[in-house]
Amino acid sequence: MDTMQAILERRSIRTYKPEPIPQEHLQQILEAGHQAPSAANRQPWHFIVVGDPEQKQRVAEACNNQMWMADAAYILVAIGLPEVSEKWYKVDVAIALQNMVVAAKSLGYGTCWIGAFSPENVAEVIGLPEDVGQVVACTPLGVPESVSPPRGRKSWDEVFSLDRYGASLDL
Repeated sequence: MDTMQAILERRSIRTYKPEPIPQEHLQQILEAGHQAPSAANRQPWHFIVVGDPEQKQRVAEACNNQMWMADAAYILVAIGLPEVSEKWYKVDVAIALQNMVVAAKSLGYGTCWIGAFSPENVAEVIGLPEDVGQVVACTPLGVPESVSPPRGRKSWDEVFSLDRYGASLDL
């Protein structure tokens, strides 16, 4: 699957089959994050790959009891390192995680960007020391049980302008 197809077909997946992800695919997905750009190439991130069933349950509980997350083969916990890049770590972590989300889709796997969670509770579950970093986002990663149809998108005029805010971009 090419990059544009992966971007256009990606959906938030909330049901997963109990199937493993081959190690070589997991490695490709993680490498996509590893290669992400970051401000001044500081790479202010660390990712926890949660695969133990009991640990996935604990992470899902810390994500506002979204227990369906634990059905995925893995849960990725994205940690930002403010001491490495105080101003840009959240953006840089989001870029790296988005690379992994698109790579996962290109290989046939599903994800769901999780923003509803307690950073403190997730940090406690994964054993993140307070002075090391901050949990920025999580995503399950697994074989989709089903895929939702596309959802509507705002019109181009609502999203894009040419040269100045509100100026029509006629393409």
